[in-house]
Amino acid sequence: MDWFTAPEYWWGRLLFQRGLAGLYLVAFLVVVNQFRPLLGERGLTPVPDYLAYTPFSRAPSLFHWRYSDRLLAAAAWTGTAVSALLLLGVGDLVPVWAAMALWLLLWALYLSIVNVGQLWYSFGWESLLLEAGFLAVFLGNARVGPPVLVLWLLRWLLFRLEFGAGLIKLRGDRCWRDLTCLYYHHETQPMPGPLSRLFHLLPRPLHRVEVAANHFVQLVVPFGLFAPQPVATVAAACIIVTQLWLVASGNFSWLNWMAIILAASVLDLSAVLGTGPTAAAPAWYAAVVLAVTVLVLVLSWRPARNLLSRRQLMNASFDRLHLVNTYGAFGSVTRVRREIVIEGTDATELTSDTVWREYGFKGKPGDARRLPPQVAPYHLRLDWLMWFAALSPAYAEPWLPRLLHKLLDGDRPTLRLLRTDPFPGKPPVYVRAQLYRYRFTTRAERRETGQRWQRTLIGEFVPPIALKQGRRRVR
Repeated sequence: MDWFTAPEYWWGRLLFQRGLAGLYLVAFLVVVNQFRPLLGERGLTPVPDYLAYTPFSRAPSLFHWRYSDRLLAAAAWTGTAVSALLLLGVGDLVPVWAAMALWLLLWALYLSIVNVGQLWYSFGWESLLLEAGFLAVFLGNARVGPPVLVLWLLRWLLFRLEFGAGLIKLRGDRCWRDLTCLYYHHETQPMPGPLSRLFHLLPRPLHRVEVAANHFVQLVVPFGLFAPQPVATVAAACIIVTQLWLVASGNFSWLNWMAIILAASVLDLSAVLGTGPTAAAPAWYAAVVLAVTVLVLVLSWRPARNLLSRRQLMNASFDRLHLVNTYGAFGSVTRVRREIVIEGTDATELTSDTVWREYGFKGKPGDARRLPPQVAPYHLRLDWLMWFAALSPAYAEPWLPRLLHKLLDGDRPTLRLLRTDPFPGKPPVYVRAQLYRYRFTTRAERRETGQRWQRTLIGEFVPPIALKQGRRRVR
């Protein structure tokens, strides 16, 4: 079936599959390291409490059968191991049906996690990983040529990702239309990286060029993905370069890397690298690919209509399995950066002279001298939600009060989410949360003070609280 496969995309498929396996690996490691204190049986928003009022039809997950922290850990470590095997190329050494089973297992495990992840797993890159992961099930392996239909479905996904992000900007904040959003965005984004301050300090005319280039890549270039080669490869290369620029400018989980590997599937590298060995696709495999293509096209109706709507939704799923979704990012841009700083004291009585010590987070700004770390594609879920909580107290319910009580209790799993614990021997008596305004220092300020951030106290976010007598646990 020559019409069914496209051998010239053998290397593009390889890059996509290896990249996706790597991102799955990162995603499952995030689960291993963070799920228990955030969502476990004693977490900030426990899964058992969520499942008590959420039916399977609303959030399909194997954890409806039974949830325990041990079962969650087993699922996460299984996903980690399978991801590593696929990253190492094991999927190309087994029959096609076995490779499909491995990819399907990853998708089912991660779907089960996302669908009980509540607000911690409510962002677009979760649905993006699931949608791309579902399509990867049907891409085959080195034993068959890349199926043309699935390759086109990957382009359709990349088109919706880029074009949707471009439209949401034009329909959203006015600063995208007058090309001024990057006057603020590098400074106010959820989790700046080590180069974000340098990006912020670029001349303002260059910021305007950045925005204009972004509009071109997101609103014009995506149509080139459906053009004949080499136009499609050029379009994909433009997207890759733009996404690498975004990778350098901040930490956006695996969002940018997903766009990069999707664009890699569009690359025709056959003229340079040739094609790998492929055999004719089995009839059953062709039938499955045809059925899945029809399913995706049917489910694409609502996301496609959403793109054309004046009330465009951003990062929404139209089915519980996250098979075909709608995407977008930063339809509005905050002008001022606010940060919540959590502090504790071992004083038993509070006075104006009380010494408060600050908890350090792994990714989000805190210490004014600290260089923001490069975290992505790894994702620090608590740090990310702290940014949203600073925007509005509504985002902090109910998990922030529980976080503060965990710190008072000296809860070790919770403390492992943080970079520094200022009370390593004994938990504090009181904790509080203060709200600050943060801004990047100028070059002159940096030379004078050594600080990368200048921060100003806005006021109290959560007043001092203490545990009731007798409730504290011994660490």
